[in-house]
Amino acid sequence: MDQFTLNLLFVGASFALYIGIAIWARAGSTSEFYAAGRGVHPVTNGMATAADWMSAASFISMAGLIAFTGYDNSTFLMGWTGGYVLLALLLAPYLRKFGKFTVSEFIGDRFYSSAARMVAVICLLVASITYVIGQMQGVGIAFGRFLEIDAFWGLLIGACVVFAYAVFGGMKGVTYTQVAQYCVLITAYTIPAIFISLQLTGNPIPGLGLFSETVNSDGTASGVYLLTKLDEIVTDLGFAEYTAHHANTLNMMLFTLSLMIGTAGLPHVIMRFFTVPKVSDARWSAGWTLVFIALLYLTAPAVGAMARLNISEMMWPNGTDGAAVSVETIETDPEYDWMLTWQKTGLLDWEDKNGDGLIQYYNDGSEAMAATAAANGWEGNELTNFNRDILVLANPEIANLPGWVIGLVAAGGLAAALSTAAGLLLAISSAVSHDLLKGQLTPNMSERSELLAARLSMAAAIVVAVLLGLNPPGFAAQTVALAFGLAAASIFPALMMGIFSKRVNNIGAVAGMLIGLIATLLYIFLHKGWFFIPDTNMFTDADPLLGPIKSTSFGAIGALLNFTTAILVSRATQEPPQEIQDLVESVRVPRGAGAAAADH
Repeated sequence: MDQFTLNLLFVGASFALYIGIAIWARAGSTSEFYAAGRGVHPVTNGMATAADWMSAASFISMAGLIAFTGYDNSTFLMGWTGGYVLLALLLAPYLRKFGKFTVSEFIGDRFYSSAARMVAVICLLVASITYVIGQMQGVGIAFGRFLEIDAFWGLLIGACVVFAYAVFGGMKGVTYTQVAQYCVLITAYTIPAIFISLQLTGNPIPGLGLFSETVNSDGTASGVYLLTKLDEIVTDLGFAEYTAHHANTLNMMLFTLSLMIGTAGLPHVIMRFFTVPKVSDARWSAGWTLVFIALLYLTAPAVGAMARLNISEMMWPNGTDGAAVSVETIETDPEYDWMLTWQKTGLLDWEDKNGDGLIQYYNDGSEAMAATAAANGWEGNELTNFNRDILVLANPEIANLPGWVIGLVAAGGLAAALSTAAGLLLAISSAVSHDLLKGQLTPNMSERSELLAARLSMAAAIVVAVLLGLNPPGFAAQTVALAFGLAAASIFPALMMGIFSKRVNNIGAVAGMLIGLIATLLYIFLHKGWFFIPDTNMFTDADPLLGPIKSTSFGAIGALLNFTTAILVSRATQEPPQEIQDLVESVRVPRGAGAAAADH
């Protein structure tokens, strides 16, 4: 059976499963659409939340960014994992105790203001739409490769699939679909990693293989550790040492912090903790989520490093002192078929610039390589395009693994992107139908009308995500990092102050959210283009406006502006009513609903 047919079988079977579950668990009420009837078991919710969380950025993009940068991009791992600890300890149980359907609803009630609720809706929509751009980007890449079509058409097909099961299933359908998606994606991620770790190091545990000796073709230990070998190869080709720290430390710290507090402020993740029966279940859900996430996050660094080693050795099969791979080999050797297949997507390309019949892959921006290039007649890096987002999906092909593994990874990559896209679209539809329409504009609308509005707003959000996904502002994980910065600057401080400060009032909360959102959004647009339109930016992340601080790191500063503004404005204005202060006290009591929160 050829590879294309295998891919179709794996992807088709997984999609049939997802859509079947969505139909079986179709939401019939607003409670089921928004919060799955609040009857989800903590372990089930933990698995669904992990799938919701491990998006295209985690599954498809993160290992690629680590592979081509090394240690400095470990910030993605630290920030995203640390954020869940904050979420479990500081937010999830208290928000579940409050008992509302959405984040915006909590902010509106806690700050006793419809204006606060509307500003929260705006913040949620901006962060969620930015996030979903990265997911649709990943969907397009995965569909484009495994259907062997252009990524544009892959994006359109993926949007239709998301529409099919997210619009009709609601939170109830999406929850159980995401459990299935987690099982698919974690299997698809770990099996190739185990194979590749065995090939390179003889160790079946990728996380341990990363620090093990490489093995020779006869299976004997080479005496050279994998990371040492990788450092030698990449530095020989003019790239930065893989295991060393090269980035600005201040920016690295701000970026990690931005990812952490952005994680704790993401509406589509927080919504999952509204689906469990009790407050204690919210804590257990967060704990189980960390366990399920760890299975992938402990494997990702090994996947990145091993893939980078494999790619480098394929491009230089005779060693860095020998000749590069020939164009003829790429076009005729079955081991290089993956390059021809990915070339069709427009995400991988090469060019024999000096006409010597070889494809030299090296860092042509390195001064150290200039003399070597001149002596050998090289005219620049000839691997002209290697999109970082393709690495995990291409990894089994690069390592020449069996066809069924490649098909499994196809299904896993799509599961990761689609699961998070569905969660984000639920957050967007809830904000529009429940907070904007039901909460403000048409409070007397029927439950049937509210469900219809939720589904229509979700469909509209898919259209917007597709349009923006055609010209994303970066790789999937980089685009997602921008969304985290926006959530960190706008939503997280409002939630924290709403739970732990009785003194912050409605005026302070609104002012803080607006300052944090506007400042962060402007900084992003200055570096990524206005509304992400190409060539409209005034600065770049290589040459930022504020010293070393890149657009992906500004969320932490935006959060500081939010906290500061909210506290200063609240101190200068009237304190919240006594019933609101009592409500805050009640929400912070570990057990029970509390008298003040009973109606919530």
